[in-house]
Amino acid sequence: MRSVALDLAVRKISYCEIEADQVVARRTVTSLSSLKELLGPECLPARVAIEACREAWHVHAELTRWGNEVLLVDTTRVRQLGIGEHGRKTDRIDAEILARAVEKGSLPKAHLLSKARQQLRLELSVRRALVETRSQYITTIRGLARAHGVRLPSCNTNSFVSNLRKTKLEQSLQDLIKPIAEVLEKIDVELARAEIRLQSIVEQDPKIQLLMTVPNVNVLIAAVFVSVIDDAHRFKDAHQVGAYLGLVPSEKSSGERRRLGSITKEGNSYARATLIQASWGLIRLGRSDDPLQQWANAIARRRGKFIAAVALARRLAGILWAMWRDDTAYDAAYIGSRSATGLQRQAQDITFRATAMQSVAEKVRQRTRPHERKLEQLEEMSTRGRTSALRRGKLIRTRRASASSNG
Repeated sequence: MRSVALDLAVRKISYCEIEADQVVARRTVTSLSSLKELLGPECLPARVAIEACREAWHVHAELTRWGNEVLLVDTTRVRQLGIGEHGRKTDRIDAEILARAVEKGSLPKAHLLSKARQQLRLELSVRRALVETRSQYITTIRGLARAHGVRLPSCNTNSFVSNLRKTKLEQSLQDLIKPIAEVLEKIDVELARAEIRLQSIVEQDPKIQLLMTVPNVNVLIAAVFVSVIDDAHRFKDAHQVGAYLGLVPSEKSSGERRRLGSITKEGNSYARATLIQASWGLIRLGRSDDPLQQWANAIARRRGKFIAAVALARRLAGILWAMWRDDTAYDAAYIGSRSATGLQRQAQDITFRATAMQSVAEKVRQRTRPHERKLEQLEEMSTRGRTSALRRGKLIRTRRASASSNG
């Protein structure tokens, strides 16, 4: 099978084909349809590498329909192949490097979302864009009102437009914010429609409903998590899930020296943000009977709330993944028993640390004991020397006194 790679840019596509470690074809086109004579149904099938990007899903579907085997490349690991090496990086070079990796079988592959998850991801993207735009417009209107000496009362974002209509404002201010307010009304309508579409997807997806049994995990958090993970069985353990979402500590270790830093922040930033948002909600719930909250509060007392929120997000990701994998609902009693085991382990660690420190103290004592003995011996010898000197001086004085009296 032929080894081909495409570098997808905004305005052009770079094509490169490798055979026997030699470049046999290059092409730069402006659209995918222009490559039909090279990769179309009438051509020999090829393994085609494309980097994961915005249009990767569409290109993957089209090339697959033409009869090719499409390989999605993990963009976070392409530097391992030599892309950007020696300060040289162009679309032609990137396509050639990827094509050579396809021929050698050393291509770092990325996961392709299923059709259902792709649709869910797109719906979430639309909703997110509408929410961010609405927030920006509301902030702008509040700022314009404050510039006129008016402080609009705080309220829920869903009721901001209706409250704005009821508020008496100067005519000049009304004319100023009217264009934004009209657009904001349309955004509210479209956002309501997006919420309905998202709700219909959730009703048809039992996995999302299952994950929503966790406290403070709402529709959005569960849907985002499912849209990113897609298939729970492609991960070996919960640590891999945390690493995939960028919630594990970064590490720069060498030899016997280990250095851990802040979290890597790799992977989907929106999924990571929603999990941390859920963590903050759990910490602030005020429910002392929830094991997750107890566990997070214990970390907060030792390390602070910010570290506790990130740690809880990492653990929450593992719990959601395990629930999905095992098809089980949230069980607070089971989580509590595991948390108790963790606390017991923490107590064991503290005991072990105390024992280790006692051993270190004994080693210090063993090391200082010879020096103490030597010092005692020196002091004793010095004392004996002073005593002997005193005795000799006393004897000399006695002899002198006796000689003078006899004389």
